[in-house]
Amino acid sequence: MYIVNSYALAVGLCFITMLCWGSWGNTQKLAAKTWRYELYYWDYVIGVLLFSIIMGLTLGSIGNQGRSFIPDLMQVSAKNFGSAFLGGIIFNASNILLSAALSLAGLAVAFPVGVGLALVLGVFINYFGAPYGDPFTLFFGVGLIVLALIFNGVAYSKMNKGKDKKQSTKGLLIALAAGFLMSFFYRFVAAAMDLENFESPTPGMVTPYTAVFILALGMLFSNFFFNTFVMKRPFVGAPVTYKAYFSGNIKTHSVGILGGLIWCLGTSISYIATGEAGAAISYALGQGATMVAALWGVFIWKEFKGASKTINILLLLMFILFITGLALIIIAGNK
Repeated sequence: MYIVNSYALAVGLCFITMLCWGSWGNTQKLAAKTWRYELYYWDYVIGVLLFSIIMGLTLGSIGNQGRSFIPDLMQVSAKNFGSAFLGGIIFNASNILLSAALSLAGLAVAFPVGVGLALVLGVFINYFGAPYGDPFTLFFGVGLIVLALIFNGVAYSKMNKGKDKKQSTKGLLIALAAGFLMSFFYRFVAAAMDLENFESPTPGMVTPYTAVFILALGMLFSNFFFNTFVMKRPFVGAPVTYKAYFSGNIKTHSVGILGGLIWCLGTSISYIATGEAGAAISYALGQGATMVAALWGVFIWKEFKGASKTINILLLLMFILFITGLALIIIAGNK
């Protein structure tokens, strides 16, 4: 299988993860013009599973290092399979909530608040699960990101002053719930992997490629429960049916599948990078996706169009603090 052998390359891959995690939401925005997010989400999960198989059969099966995808999958222990599978279930629950928040509050708010909270909590969870890097620099960088999230929340509150306060508050609360759940998924998947030795993993543990595939299985399995429930009792709008899903055309379904492919690419290379960067730093850099999503929301989707000077200053401060925080996280892992 393909293995990363330098910290610089690992950081570079984490930036690709950041772009992928911060950009998949654009496919939901595109689909939302004619397609409910609950229906979109089925295609998204299918896209994740398909790409996890592609990664496993290609990069996960080449070269002489480590275990190839199929043999690795065949030898995984029940404990480690369950850990990665549970990670998929947790992520799916959180991501459905994030999709709901995105439909209510937009990219520029749902991602910075939801994924930003996941970043902050997730760094602590992953660091204490597998310590790597200088903790002072790492946590100081995370602290700056917390300030960035506060500025984003204040900007959103000011932007929506006088609008439907109930819906705005609902979007924020759902984003916070999504972020809390999302902070746990990465560690469960990482716990199934031998982070210290990708070349010759401990028997029963898995490589990143197998871990992501099992995560995708957990997502698909739980989707029959979580998404079916949300379809029947949506956060906003009328209930939707499976009949409505099968009425969609190829173009509509392709947009959702593309969203899953983009997210799974980012997730796969994030776990591949953990061997050199460590789980906490790989996760933190990837979750810089919040800034990427905010950029999409502000400059492409114009979600803050017509904002006052005060709001624009708050957004500028958010971006500055986020960039500085990410820089410190990179420095923290360069030992």
